[in-house]
Amino acid sequence: YQVLVDYAHNAASLESLLSTLREYTEGRLIVVFGCGGDRARSRRFEMGEVAGRLADLTVITSDNPRTEDPAAIIDDIITGIRPTGGHYCREIDRAAAIRLAIQSAGAGDMIVIAGKGHENYQIFSDRTIHFDDAEVADRILREEEARHG
Repeated sequence: YQVLVDYAHNAASLESLLSTLREYTEGRLIVVFGCGGDRARSRRFEMGEVAGRLADLTVITSDNPRTEDPAAIIDDIITGIRPTGGHYCREIDRAAAIRLAIQSAGAGDMIVIAGKGHENYQIFSDRTIHFDDAEVADRILREEEARHG
């Protein structure tokens, strides 16, 4: 499997990304993403619909929740996925969501970690922490390699 980190953070960019990757993915297309808090709420439904339609598995997680409840943001995304019949799971902790996607992947699968791209932080209501999707994915991949050889 392969892992790709991308900044796609709206429905149009996510649709373009997933549609393109679908052409080059032999196995399943797995996407990890969330939506920012205190931002355009309609974007959540739209991104959920795109992911539900184009990905084989969507792992919904936190992005930058800011002052909003991350679980409520995830619920909004699910309202877009549910009508598509797409498979999804929810994991509020972004690192755990990335781990879940990696552990779910098999040969020929493509994992897309979307929404933050180059950003190296995560914004919560009371703090901003260092968080880099590529660093986290790399660490988890090394841990999985060490565990399974």
